[in-house]
Amino acid sequence: MPSEGSGPSRGAAGGAGNGRTRRRRLRRRGPLLPILVVLAALVVGFLVFVQYYTQWLWYRSIDFSGVFATRLRTEVVLFVIFGAIAGGTVVLNAWLAYRFRPPFRGLSPEQQSLERYRVSLEPYRKVVVPVLGVLIGLMAGSSAASQWRVWLMFRNAVSFGASDPQFHLDVSFFSFRLPFWRYLLGFSFTIVLLSLLASVVVHYLYGGIKLQTPGERMTPAARVHVSVLLGLFVLLKAVGYWLDRFSLVLDQHKLSGNSSASFTGAGYTAVQAILPAKNILVGVALICAVLFFLNVWRRGWQLPALGLGLMVFSAVVIGGVYPAFVQYFKVRPSEPIREQPYIQRNINATRAAYGLSGISEGSPVSPDVVATQKTEQAAVALEPTVRLIDPVKVWASFTNKQQNRAYYNFADPLDVDRYQVGAGGGELVSVVAARELDPTKIPSNSQNWANLHTVYTHGFGFVAAYGNTATPQGTPAFYEQDVPPTGPLNITQPRIYYGEDSTQYSIVGAKSGTTGGQELDYADENVAGQQVNYTYTGKGGVAVGSLFRRVVYAVKFREGNILLSDLVNPSSKILYDRTPREMVAKAAPWLRLDSDPYPAVVDGRIVWILDGYTTTNGYPYSERATLSDVTQDTFTQSGSSSTVVAQQNTANYIRNSVKAVVDAYDGTVTLYEWDRSDPVLKMWEHAFPGTVKPYADIPADLMAHFRYPEDLFKIQRDAWARYHVSDASSFYTGQDFWSVPEDPTVDSNNPPSQPPYYVQVQMPGQTAPVFSLTTTFTPRGRQQASAFMAVDSEPGPDYGKIRVIEFPTESSTPGPQQVQNNFESDSNVSQELALLRTKGSTVSFGNLLTLPMQSGSVKSPLGLLYVEPVYVQRASGSSSFPLLQKVLVAYGERIGFDDTLAAAINDAFAKSPATSTGQGGSGTGPPGATGSGTQSQKLAAALADAQKALAAARTALQNQDFTSYGEAQARLARDIADAVAAQQALASPSPSASSSSSSSASSSSPGSSAAPSG
Repeated sequence: MPSEGSGPSRGAAGGAGNGRTRRRRLRRRGPLLPILVVLAALVVGFLVFVQYYTQWLWYRSIDFSGVFATRLRTEVVLFVIFGAIAGGTVVLNAWLAYRFRPPFRGLSPEQQSLERYRVSLEPYRKVVVPVLGVLIGLMAGSSAASQWRVWLMFRNAVSFGASDPQFHLDVSFFSFRLPFWRYLLGFSFTIVLLSLLASVVVHYLYGGIKLQTPGERMTPAARVHVSVLLGLFVLLKAVGYWLDRFSLVLDQHKLSGNSSASFTGAGYTAVQAILPAKNILVGVALICAVLFFLNVWRRGWQLPALGLGLMVFSAVVIGGVYPAFVQYFKVRPSEPIREQPYIQRNINATRAAYGLSGISEGSPVSPDVVATQKTEQAAVALEPTVRLIDPVKVWASFTNKQQNRAYYNFADPLDVDRYQVGAGGGELVSVVAARELDPTKIPSNSQNWANLHTVYTHGFGFVAAYGNTATPQGTPAFYEQDVPPTGPLNITQPRIYYGEDSTQYSIVGAKSGTTGGQELDYADENVAGQQVNYTYTGKGGVAVGSLFRRVVYAVKFREGNILLSDLVNPSSKILYDRTPREMVAKAAPWLRLDSDPYPAVVDGRIVWILDGYTTTNGYPYSERATLSDVTQDTFTQSGSSSTVVAQQNTANYIRNSVKAVVDAYDGTVTLYEWDRSDPVLKMWEHAFPGTVKPYADIPADLMAHFRYPEDLFKIQRDAWARYHVSDASSFYTGQDFWSVPEDPTVDSNNPPSQPPYYVQVQMPGQTAPVFSLTTTFTPRGRQQASAFMAVDSEPGPDYGKIRVIEFPTESSTPGPQQVQNNFESDSNVSQELALLRTKGSTVSFGNLLTLPMQSGSVKSPLGLLYVEPVYVQRASGSSSFPLLQKVLVAYGERIGFDDTLAAAINDAFAKSPATSTGQGGSGTGPPGATGSGTQSQKLAAALADAQKALAAARTALQNQDFTSYGEAQARLARDIADAVAAQQALASPSPSASSSSSSSASSSSPGSSAAPSG
């Protein structure tokens, strides 16, 4: 027996010993997990610190630390406030549900099954609920922090000075205030729903809500709690109905009578049915909310349930069925009449929002197609101003002639600018490019960290070529070129440390050994194998000489060489985030940027100029545009450097409010106020004071290189294609809508839109050609030209003024696609192109320019002249890049094709239309010669006069001017008789006429003159 008694005692002692051993092991292991957690938190915290610290250093290096501080402060405040409200509200409601749990829960089967869950949760309750609140707070705070733009717009709102036509509220309410109210409403809905969910779960778990137990389903405390939360939810629904009223003026409305037409804003059904319905639903929701709140004092859910049912019924019948009834039975049978005033609102608002209200249109005109001495003189007068050099086609020529080294690159496509060059000091349209460093083209045997980040650090130089001439060989005629740069632009600082290809960081500013610097400046072509080094002295970049900074940037870029390499010393600076678009986007995060930064030489330095846009989606009744779609064209698809403005963003208001400039050497970012009347800019200037310099501070030399931005013009032309129709009834039918023509020079099944072109043109109302951005329109579904648009791009009183030449609907003015077809179907042209394509050579067409011709009177154009350069690329050899070899010219049905523009113009005006189009006919002489050519001209002239008389008759009839109508009809009869006579003469045999010899100018070569005039 003793042995039996001793066994258990020893076992107990052994068990106790094992327990103490396990506790000692747990005590030894205990600190390990907290230490790991602390270390992980420190690592994460340091990584977050590195991210924000390096961002602050970058902003400070360009003197925009205020932008970083304002944005960070706003995000932190929103994160804390909204996160605390969200997490605190949910935790508070869960605590209230637990606090007012019933002391006795009964012994029902339901409560017995819940008891084990209560027992399991109780030890962790004080941890789970706060953790849940923290997680909800983090999510809500992150969501709120991302709305920093919305909050700053709300807080700094300024008046637009214009009201919407429905509610008569200032546009600023819809653009600046309504977005924040909508976000606040959505946030409140989310918090109330989460609080309701948490409260119901806790009440159910602790017996406040009983689903299966007979008797009362809720305790009084649970009923009060749930009633208040449901009342708040329904009250928020009333607020939602109220705000929905204002959103009606921003909704897209489809016209049932025209599948291709729509308009933005509240239509007849919205104003007459949906708006009253929303007002009624606000009242119903308020009544329902009151019933829920009254349920705090009374027992039972009958009245709240009745109110909720009434609200659901009202939402279905009043908010859904009634508007559908009005739309189907009242609007659709008379839609043009019902929707007319609302379509007119849309037209007026869209024109105002896109800056189209002040367009100079004039009456439709029919350009002449008959060659006369006057039209030929006008065409010849255009010759010095025509830009023959296509910035897309000559990129390879720039690279072949001016690349200098394989690791240099030019942006594709090239850019168009103006410079005062030559003895006369006239403005010269030029094709320009900056010679940038392309890290991807550094020789493979030099692809190491030291070379990539400390030696190959910058580009060098600027290249400019005449826009209206080429060399005899067909290459661009450069006037600013080579390394080091030579030319009349007097470049004093040619180095490009900040450029479109500067996509990686560089460490600069540190001397190495006795070479004077470690950065490769350029290779000396005069001494084989000799290179010139340089040490960066600009103010740009962040000092990285200290040990702490080196550690920080080694972590940021995950590169140990920054910390260990001797190439980084106390004098070093690090340059990063240094492409012009990236820099301006960070310096002004509230701007949308144009897709085409362009370089310019200003005061001897190379700078990048970018156009910044202010946009909003909240302009009432204005048509909304998807910016990434309407800005797509040949230019945006031809080069990898192009980035469409505001990808995946929409807007219904846009202004070019800011001109941004980035110094290519030291990275200085300067924002200049451009559109001083823009309320969106004024609002952002209040939010970020001191970041935008006033208009008066723009240097004159810099101002000379500003131009009207391409992306804005593309957006405006896309809107004008529909909204040139100012009459609501015509807009409804959609018959007069235009299209931007497809690029006829692109051989594709789905060619992109033809890009706008920078050219010098003289429009009605102008006395001389002006540097402009131009485009052509065609009728929707047809190919003839319907209009020509140009915007004055020369800084001055008329900058930004858009002028439109509209052609009558019945006009047969050829459009770009028709002209291109005429070019390629012409027998003479096709034969010569076939000869050019021999031996594997490739022929490509350059930009097809449309040029209105003016002479004497500036009221209407004499006609449209189309000019297209033709490039030939040899199959192989040193000249295996496109060379300008020929020029095509079209005037009406006349086609000229020769080596120079002057010869092509002469060729076009020396031919009859029948000969030029390859349709036969013996007349080849100039105007005035006998034969069928003269009769063809008479026929064309008679038909053109008949078209004019018909247009005049229609105009007179519309104006109820019957006297003018009778005169126009008489002229029409005479013109038709003349046309019949000319047609009969052509059909009758006639003696052959001797053809005159062609002009000797046709044998001249491009670029035969030394330099273009003007």
